[in-house]
Amino acid sequence: MPRTLSVSAPGRICLFGEHQDYLGLPVITAAINLRISITGGFSTDDKIRLDCPDVGEYDSFAFLYPLRYSKERDYFKSTLNVLQRAGLDLRQAVDVLVRGNIPINSGTSSSSALVVAWTAFLLKMADDERAHEPETIAKLAHASEVLEFKEPGGMMDHYASALGGVQFISFAGKVQPQSVSVTLGSFVLGDSLEPKDTKGILARVKNGALQGLRSINADIYTIGEKDIDAQAKRLSENQTNVLRSQIVNRQITQVAKVLMENNPFDHAQFGHLLTKHHEQLRDGLGISTPKIERMIHAARDAGALGAKINGSGGGGCMFAYAPQDAEKVAGAIAREGGKAYIVKVDEGVKIVEHGLPKGRS
Repeated sequence: MPRTLSVSAPGRICLFGEHQDYLGLPVITAAINLRISITGGFSTDDKIRLDCPDVGEYDSFAFLYPLRYSKERDYFKSTLNVLQRAGLDLRQAVDVLVRGNIPINSGTSSSSALVVAWTAFLLKMADDERAHEPETIAKLAHASEVLEFKEPGGMMDHYASALGGVQFISFAGKVQPQSVSVTLGSFVLGDSLEPKDTKGILARVKNGALQGLRSINADIYTIGEKDIDAQAKRLSENQTNVLRSQIVNRQITQVAKVLMENNPFDHAQFGHLLTKHHEQLRDGLGISTPKIERMIHAARDAGALGAKINGSGGGGCMFAYAPQDAEKVAGAIAREGGKAYIVKVDEGVKIVEHGLPKGRS
């Protein structure tokens, strides 16, 4: 077993398919080089110790199953419980330092990155072979973050963080991620510093889509805009708007996949599709905010090829594609009151062992 271990996992941006995964529709994600890292080793007693200086938190608890949750979304404990039920053979407590630079509660999957990193850390400390299976880590992390607390979220964030790179992820039936071999330039992530309204947005958008489909007995994979027009009297205004936008974004995602597989890659068209996607999120789903709109317009005026809101919406982050003018775009976003990060596509969950003899990995 390793003496000291460092595990990190990236945040992510959703390039295409926002609010599509829970309908079974595909998404295109990109991991970014803002990460959560967990470093530590075995404790000298039966206490698990968690030092999280970036958020000013410290916790310790006895390593005794089943662990009782002491707060809402108690992810460190839920991951241990889920892994224990999944056969984790961790026989000693651990003492860890948790650091990160992913914006919190902003739509860049900081919580999912944390749970992915913690899952991989615990598996590796137990010498469990699943530590080197990113898709398995994603499934276990989803169970720990979402299913354990009966949350409404999907699996997109966990797959994006665990696998890294650019992923086309299909959610029709079995989850099927497919790596997209495209070389993308810089993005500028802009945190509006407005907390996102995940539960409220999901209640309106997700329920609107699902209830609308049931009302007209339709299939999200085949329904078209003409079907919405024909059944308009059976739909509420919210259901009509949401379904119409989901149909358009379903098409944009497929067009984007083909574009990203082309060589040479058309950066300008990619940016254009990002903007068209955002228009549906803003106008049909209603998930943007006035401040995020100002940040998006400022980014595009400063030279970004395209921009969109990121995450569930109602606040949080936007991002702009700026392969040539990243510094200028970052400055424009900052002048609108956002916190800007210049980011690039990054790898997935990463494990580094320390203090082992040479020749061991």
